Amino acid sequence: MSSPAQPSQASLRLYLTACSGIVPEKQRQLALPRLAHAGFALENAAALNRVYQRFSGTDTERLSDLQTLLDQPQWPQLIMAGRGGYGAMRLLPRLDLARLGARLKESRSLLIGYSDFCAIQLALLAKSGAGSFAGPMLGDFGSAAPNAYAINEFIAGISTPQRSLRIAGSQPQARGEGIFWGGNLSVLSSLAGTPYLPDIKGGLLFLEDVGEQPYRVERMLQQLHLAGVLGKQKAIFLGDFSMQRHVDVYDPHYNFDAVVAELRRISGVPVFTGLPFGHIAAKTTMPLGFPARFQAEGDGVTLQFLDYPTVDASAIQIPALLAERPI
Repeated sequence: MSSPAQPSQASLRLYLTACSGIVPEKQRQLALPRLAHAGFALENAAALNRVYQRFSGTDTERLSDLQTLLDQPQWPQLIMAGRGGYGAMRLLPRLDLARLGARLKESRSLLIGYSDFCAIQLALLAKSGAGSFAGPMLGDFGSAAPNAYAINEFIAGISTPQRSLRIAGSQPQARGEGIFWGGNLSVLSSLAGTPYLPDIKGGLLFLEDVGEQPYRVERMLQQLHLAGVLGKQKAIFLGDFSMQRHVDVYDPHYNFDAVVAELRRISGVPVFTGLPFGHIAAKTTMPLGFPARFQAEGDGVTLQFLDYPTVDASAIQIPALLAERPI
C-alpha cells in the first residue's frame, strides 16, 4: 500500500470509526491512500485494523472510537464509519449520546455512514436531536473502480447548502415539509420499542435494505406500522432494496411492487420509490435529521434539504478519489 500523502494546511480532518463489522483489508489498502491523496487528513485509521469475532474490535474498543472524541477540544470536520454489518446496536447503552450529540451540534461536524451505523445515527437523533449524514463509508472509497456518481454526490452533499435531489419516474402527486430521517429498515425495525428510535411526527422517512426477500421487507414494515411509526410520517421514500435478486419462493408474483402497494395501504401517506441510496455503488449523500421539503408532480419528485452543516471541500481533489489505483 502506498504511503498516505502529506495533508495540506487546507485539508479536511477525516476521523474514521469502526463500530460494526470487520473492515476488509483490501478496502483499507485502496481507500486510505485514495482519501489521503485527495486531500483528507486521516485520523484514527488504526481502528480499521481491529478484529474480534465478527466485529471490528471488542465492544469496548469500538465504543472508544466515539467516546474518545469527547476528549478532543476541536472536533474533526468529518467523522466516517468504516463499514456496516452488525455491532453498533451493542454499543448504544454505553454511549454518552447526550454529550456526543451536544458536541456534534456545537462543532457542526459531519457524521457520515449508513447500514448498521444508522443505529448510532438514529440513537443520537433520538437522545440529543443531533443530525448526521446518510452517505458513503470507507468501503465505498475502497472499490477497485470508485463510482463517479457517488463520489460527486458525496462532495456536493457535504459542501452544498440547501441542496436539491431529483428522483425521476412515476410518483404520486404530493408536497410537504418535515424532518428527513431514516436509514436501514432492518436496523429501524430492531430499534422499534426502544428509546433509541426517534419519535418523529410529520417526518419524511427514508428506508433501504439489502439481502431480504419481499415478505421479510413487508414484515418489518408491518412492525413499524404496528409500532405507530409509519402513520406519523408525512411521506415515505424508498431507496434500493436489491429486489431484482430476491423473489418470494412461495409466490414469485409477490414482489417489490406488491410490498409498495401494501405499504401505501397501511401507512396512508405518499410513498415514493427510486431514492438513489442503499447498498449500491451509485448512492447519493443526504442530511439525516434535518428539515427538508418535497414536491412531486407525477413524473418525478424533488427533495430539497435545508438547514444542515456543510464543509469547505474546495481543496479536495476529486480525480484522486476516482483513480483506479491510488498513487
